[in-house]
Amino acid sequence: MRRRNVVVVAIAAALLSATSPAVAQDKDKTAGKPKDFGAVPTRMIHMQTAFNPALPGSGEGVRIFTRTVKRMSGGTLAIKIVEPGRIAPTADMLDAIIAGDLEAAFTWSGYAAAKAAVFGVFATVPFGPATEDMTSWMLEGDGSRIHREAYEKLGVVGIPCGIQGAKGGGWFRTELNSVADFKGQRLRFGRYAGEVVAMLGATQVPLPPGEFFWKLQQGQVDGGEMSTPAIDAALGFDKLGLPYYMPGWQQPSAVLDFLMRRDKWETLSPMLRIQVETACRANIAWMLSRSPHLQGMAMEKLKASGVAIKQWAPELLKVFRAKSEIVLKEQAERDPDFAAALANQRAFIGQSIDWRKLSRVP
Repeated sequence: MRRRNVVVVAIAAALLSATSPAVAQDKDKTAGKPKDFGAVPTRMIHMQTAFNPALPGSGEGVRIFTRTVKRMSGGTLAIKIVEPGRIAPTADMLDAIIAGDLEAAFTWSGYAAAKAAVFGVFATVPFGPATEDMTSWMLEGDGSRIHREAYEKLGVVGIPCGIQGAKGGGWFRTELNSVADFKGQRLRFGRYAGEVVAMLGATQVPLPPGEFFWKLQQGQVDGGEMSTPAIDAALGFDKLGLPYYMPGWQQPSAVLDFLMRRDKWETLSPMLRIQVETACRANIAWMLSRSPHLQGMAMEKLKASGVAIKQWAPELLKVFRAKSEIVLKEQAERDPDFAAALANQRAFIGQSIDWRKLSRVP
């Protein structure tokens, strides 16, 4: 048993921190070979990714995006994927972009919240919009404008380049059926959800993704969130023998970003810039179409592995929601940009509430 656990930890660490050369290559047999596009690319962008291309969903999205750019440009522009952490730590990629140490990045918008709280609206709002509504706000509402302007203040071009679906609710060493069950628990959650569970008596334990698995396995933490069911399954969390809670109230959706410093972005021709922007929109559509089936298969895999899938008690969800409103209100009072973005998002989504209620079959 101990040997098997060591193997599982090694697999998880490898998937989180390294890119296999075999995986990094495009596996789509229908994809055109480089020679189909003629000459060697006239421009090569080195892009570090926050997501290992071996991982399903967001990791696959990295490969799909780079392939789309290559095809749209007829091979004129190529993007070379740089594995996570190779040039800069994943959480610090925005700083590296600003400093000029990193040419481009494909990342989660939540990491930018360390620079400006407004980015949290695109990444980590508890009980926030699901993927459909987030996409609508980004592409039809003011989401993209607010997103763009926030990055412009940092001298960076930020393009929405993917929408990740909901996370799982988390893995826990004990059952959590009431508020009292949270008292004394050491839990890994993101910032806002971490503040929520702290209100219930838990201790928030900040951990990088690569450390969570083995610390949970060894009992150094009592539980918390990782990612989507597909990624959790790929990382071997089903081997821990722990219950998996749903839904992921703490992050129903999240925007993924393509980043370049403005001066470097402007060295691309207008045509290439348009192609990158269009490839990002195509990537959003691909991720939206991929996610439901991908997560459904992942849930089947988890169940087949003996994982107990549990739903949060309705009473607990009500408490989570109420505490989340307190946390978000406090953040809005501290940061006017966050407040304006959150209000804009909620107003836009609120306009379609009646349609959602009337159009969906009970």
